[in-house]
Amino acid sequence: MLFSEILGQEHIKSHLATSANSGRIPHAQLFIGPEGCGTLPMAIAYARYVLCANTGGENTNGNAACNLKFEHLQHPDLHFVFPVSSNSEVKSHPVSANFLKHWREFVTQNPYGGLFDWYKKIDIANKQGQIGVDEATEIVKALSLKAFEGGYKIMIIWQADKMNTATANKLLKLLEEPPQKTVFLLIAESEDDILQTILSRCQVLHFNALPEQVIANGLVSREKIEPNAAMKLAHQAQGNYNKALHILHKTDDELPFEEWFVMWVRAAFRAKGNAAAIHDLIAWSEQIAGIGREAQKQFLNFCIDMFRQAMLLNYNAKQLVYMEPTVDKFKLENFAPFVNGTNINDIFKELSDALYHIERNGNAKIVLTDLSIKLTRLIHKK
Repeated sequence: MLFSEILGQEHIKSHLATSANSGRIPHAQLFIGPEGCGTLPMAIAYARYVLCANTGGENTNGNAACNLKFEHLQHPDLHFVFPVSSNSEVKSHPVSANFLKHWREFVTQNPYGGLFDWYKKIDIANKQGQIGVDEATEIVKALSLKAFEGGYKIMIIWQADKMNTATANKLLKLLEEPPQKTVFLLIAESEDDILQTILSRCQVLHFNALPEQVIANGLVSREKIEPNAAMKLAHQAQGNYNKALHILHKTDDELPFEEWFVMWVRAAFRAKGNAAAIHDLIAWSEQIAGIGREAQKQFLNFCIDMFRQAMLLNYNAKQLVYMEPTVDKFKLENFAPFVNGTNINDIFKELSDALYHIERNGNAKIVLTDLSIKLTRLIHKK
């Protein structure tokens, strides 16, 4: 991964290259940005720029052997940490080292991939991965060794907000007193879930969502699609290149979020004054409760987007509406009048609360049933 291969984010590329060229490389940096904006490929490109001495121009004055190792993500002084969990291959005490082969394939196939894509890759889509305390021991062990090539050692921690408290506390000591020529590159989607003690020891770089034109250009050059189709996809992607790829390469194994959403709101409409329809809501809750927590979180975020789109359409902001439901006889225009200023805040609050409880291992069936009954009341609020 090279800076030149990363979509947009030119100001961050310039900043990182300038700091490396001048020898002012902070020992701990935190890259904050939404999914699909390029935080991971940027971290890898920066690590390559530093370790391969590519200053002055990528791959022009650098170490050819070093660059070759980076092509396969196998440089001995580049270390990766990412959320994992036990699966059919790794039964207990999972750490990133157990999944390196899968990780290299994942990053090579799509460096803009999201957390749920990674969980599906290692077959833990029904679980919530984490960076556990066993990982902290591995980090300390890896960084206690001398650099193989005598220069920097770089530790990239992807989805750093998935560190549990014990791991973060162990890492804190390393961040306070790092080994010589050791660089930490932490990556997360939000600062809110990073411990303040970790946050205060990192130089923070904020990444913006990608502009539509940048995504469209990337789709044209990399996926070889027509410019008009690329712009339409870019509009739907909302700054997320990974989402654009998902829309473009939609496969049969994608979860039917649209169908579930429509089934849910239709049952909520029928439930007003109809006790029998409550059984439909309970059945729906049982169905969604069986798909795994990460998928449930993805679906609830999808619901938030659908309600937001309906509200925008209701207030005639059509240029901001990008979703085009394909479910039979469901039109966003017909649904939009039921989402307005009187109920949207309450709907968002209930969905956010459900997300919070699901993430913290609340009983999914109870959480979703409660959410469904509340939606029945809110959807009819005038």
